[in-house]
Amino acid sequence: MARPKKRYKALLIEPNYSNKFPPIGLMKIATYHKNLGNWDVLFYKGDLKQFIIEQIADKCIAAFNKIDKTQDWYIRKDYIFEYIKTRKGTALDAIGTELSPQSEELRSVAIDFKDFYWKGTWKKYPEWDRVFVTTLFTFYWKTTIETIEFAKLLVKKPKDLMVGGVLASIQPKEIEEATGIRPHVGILKAGDLDKGDTQMIDELPLDYSILDEIEYKYPMTNAYYGYTTRGCIRHCSFCAVPILEPIYNSYIPLKERIERIRELYGEQQNMLLMDNNVLASEELPHIIQDIIDCGFERGAKFTQPDLLAIAIRNLRNNVNDRAYIRKAHSLIMAFYDRLKGEESYQVYKILSKYHILKFLTTRKDALLEAYEEIKDIYAKHFKPTPKIRYVDFNQGVDARLFNEKNVELLSRIAIRPLRIAFDDIRTRPAYEKAIRLSVAAGMNDFSNYLLYNFNDKPVELYQRMKINVDLCEELNISIYSFPMKYHPLRKKEGDAEDFSHNRDYIGKYWNRKYIRAVQAILNSTKGKIGRGHSFFCEAFGKDEDEYMDLLEMPETFIIYRFFFKWLDNKKDVGIGTNHWRNAWKECKASVSEERWNDVCEVIHTNVFNATIVDDFEEPVIKRLLRYYVDFRDDIITEGRDLYELKKEFDQEMQR
Repeated sequence: MARPKKRYKALLIEPNYSNKFPPIGLMKIATYHKNLGNWDVLFYKGDLKQFIIEQIADKCIAAFNKIDKTQDWYIRKDYIFEYIKTRKGTALDAIGTELSPQSEELRSVAIDFKDFYWKGTWKKYPEWDRVFVTTLFTFYWKTTIETIEFAKLLVKKPKDLMVGGVLASIQPKEIEEATGIRPHVGILKAGDLDKGDTQMIDELPLDYSILDEIEYKYPMTNAYYGYTTRGCIRHCSFCAVPILEPIYNSYIPLKERIERIRELYGEQQNMLLMDNNVLASEELPHIIQDIIDCGFERGAKFTQPDLLAIAIRNLRNNVNDRAYIRKAHSLIMAFYDRLKGEESYQVYKILSKYHILKFLTTRKDALLEAYEEIKDIYAKHFKPTPKIRYVDFNQGVDARLFNEKNVELLSRIAIRPLRIAFDDIRTRPAYEKAIRLSVAAGMNDFSNYLLYNFNDKPVELYQRMKINVDLCEELNISIYSFPMKYHPLRKKEGDAEDFSHNRDYIGKYWNRKYIRAVQAILNSTKGKIGRGHSFFCEAFGKDEDEYMDLLEMPETFIIYRFFFKWLDNKKDVGIGTNHWRNAWKECKASVSEERWNDVCEVIHTNVFNATIVDDFEEPVIKRLLRYYVDFRDDIITEGRDLYELKKEFDQEMQR
């Protein structure tokens, strides 16, 4: 009789930052290890200290069960977790050890596990045979490094801690210097994890189940994620793709992976493809046909499957208990919250009976039994309606590669929005041609990212936004523009500070005041610019001069734009928009060019306090700089003049 394979444990970690998309690399690594057959895989994103406490609470419950099997200690997990976390005596009392004849022994065990955590003893007993940490943007440096350092405590052998992803590939040397861990650069290939293994890791289907193991919910959900190509034929200096995916792969099969995801995890509404330059592929006709065969032809619709039934099925099939306990519990509680009257009370009794009102006390067997009792009520309320499907090449397509053939192919699929890069005003002819070809082929919804703070001048951002607004008006289409501030990938030679690790980098033609002004305007537009000429002119100015005027305007005046314009008509106030503008013109006309440059230099640093006014002797300069003092406290503090005026303004606007 063959001996059973030794089982191993792999922990996949995404640092606790906010991000839209799930960690595709970790989803492939999960599939890889599960294919090996003797690996238990767990994914975590969140506070790693909470993770440790949860693991210790499970060990405490196991120890309790050895002492007294007559009690269901699992339903006390929330109290055990709280005691280990807080060390409070009230939490210890709430566990209910007095229910057992072995009460004193149980309390002693609970105290031991509390000490096991707080004294750091757990650090001496790492449990994981492999730990993988993914990385993302360079400005998440601090959080990422802290996560890697914590991960060192969890892995049995340091050599089995692997760091990969975007940041790891861009700055491997810096990560190794900071942590002692040499990261993996680029994508994972066959044999990278286990010598001789032939699985093409980067082309494996994604394990969607791991996303349900965590509390964090990615904004971009209910979609098939993937690639149909890898790499890019361009080598733009601001882009990380040449480092991450240095070789262009013109075709990656899609259908088989989508079908596997559909069978295991249910139909997904949309398809989100992360290709960096799909139009460069000679296999584009094949790619488009794959997308159509997967059910994403133009006009395709989607009907939501019963996700609770899928979660229960996967629990019964032991697909991923940790994930589907959380998923099923979440769906049941969301369903219960929508119920009213007798049905609500009926379901409440069932949830109470099986102790699944709280996630921490929810067990697999209890969920399966509870489901049998509520499924008829659930089915009565489950009435999904068909929805339109969308395909999104999220990284955008290259305007320079548009032609009638490519556009005709794109028009066959349910693409919305069509994202076309417009990072440089010099690409305007190709960009406009791409838009017009697409409109002629029947596509009307567009989006793009507008890179700024790179080698562009501030006015060029305005020009690109204005081009989009004008195209919307002319062609009766929608283009949503998302200005994206450039951040360096690496520390530049000569820079005292490594700006790649924060968001403070200022481009050659930009300054801190202009950056803050753009961000203040974008806050009012929720980060995007759509169609509507009058709205755009109100937000960014009716022409380039007015736009540049806005960039120089005090930030409070930008944020409360309409209020300060209203103040222009109020006598004796003296701080309206026109008052500032007059002070600007008067100051510029009254002082020497050298002195005016000194004033502008102060304004462009965007650091304003009382001392900057005192640094100048000229009354005309003092008058101007006083407008840059932040008036927000006066606007929101009851009893102050600006507060009362703002209240009067709000009342007028509501009439």
